[in-house]
Parts: sequence; C-alpha cells; structure tokens
Amino acid sequence: MDFRSNALSSPARVSARFVALLAFAALVAQVMATAASHPEDSLLEVIWNRARYFTNLTALLTLLSFLGMSATGRGVHRLWIGGLALWEAMTGLIYHVLLAAPLAGIDFWASHGLHTALPIAVMLWWLCFGRKTPLRVGAAIAWLVWPTIYITYALLRGKADGKYPYFFLDPGEVRWDGVAVWSGIIGGAFFLGGLMLILVARLFRR
Repeated sequence: MDFRSNALSSPARVSARFVALLAFAALVAQVMATAASHPEDSLLEVIWNRARYFTNLTALLTLLSFLGMSATGRGVHRLWIGGLALWEAMTGLIYHVLLAAPLAGIDFWASHGLHTALPIAVMLWWLCFGRKTPLRVGAAIAWLVWPTIYITYALLRGKADGKYPYFFLDPGEVRWDGVAVWSGIIGGAFFLGGLMLILVARLFRR
C-alpha cells in the first residue's frame, strides 16, 4: 500500500476481493440455512430475520468495505479498517465463548464462515495491508460506536416484536438489569480488544 495516496498494492487489492467474496458467500449460506429451517418465510422475511444479528450486519459492512476497496483500488480510513478488524474478531470470540453449538450441513458452513473464517481473513488483511498509523487510545473509544448503535437497535427491535437476538440482550432471560450488566461487559471487552489492536498496530506499524 502506498502510504501517501492510500492506494492498494496488487496483492492487497486481490486479497480484498477474496475477503469480499468470503463475506458474500458466508452471508448467502446463512440466508440459505435460515430459509431451509423456515420454509414458510419469504426471502425478504428471511433477510429481515438475519438482519437482527450483529454477526450478519458486521459481515455486511465488511462486504461493502472490501468490495469498495477491490473496485477502487484504494484503502479505507485507518479507523474504519481497524474497526472492522476489531468487530469481526470480537464477533468470532463472543460466538465461540458464549454462543457456539454443534452444527451440521449448511448451518455449519454458514456459522463458521461468519464466525471463524471471515474474522480471521479480515484480521490477516488488516495485519498485512491495513493502514495502522497513527492509532491512539481514542480509536478504542471510537470503535465502541458501532456496538453501541447495534445494541440500541437490537433492544428497540426486540421491544417492538418481542424477539431478541442473543440471550444476554433478552430481558426475558436475564432481566433488564442483566441486559445492562452484559452490555457493560461486552462494551468493556470491545474496549480492551481495541486497546490490544492498537498495541498490535504499533508492532506491525506501516
């Protein structure tokens, strides 16, 4: 990557196209898996169902960002690409620590595409090609904006239709005080993850 113009090198552009393709394939597989388990739902209903989840919305942001980079040959702002790396990494971590369950068939491929393969691919791209300087502690605070927006959206949507995407955001399971505690824990985890990402950026400075 040319640091001054933010132009992507040929390997960075080709690998950005691969990441975009991986995000697209994982999202399509997730839609197919949901459609198979809910045959009574229309395609729009299936997509609206999947839009309830942080994993899918973050994967969509990743798809659009990497598709844009592969099309234009230019990198996105260092705060945004660092944020994508953090959000994808935390998606995988939270899934494997709190939510993972035995799966088979297309459910297996969809879930691990979104929660394992895509976070690894985004992190590797960031390490190899992402613009990392200067990143300071303020970046870890800025990266909390997307999780905060998502939690607000998920709670408002759940309040409207009674369906919450995760047990830790469901007041029917953990009560509202539990939702507040879990939201604080998750926010703290994202902040610590952001600080770790900044440390890694300084080690892999480019």
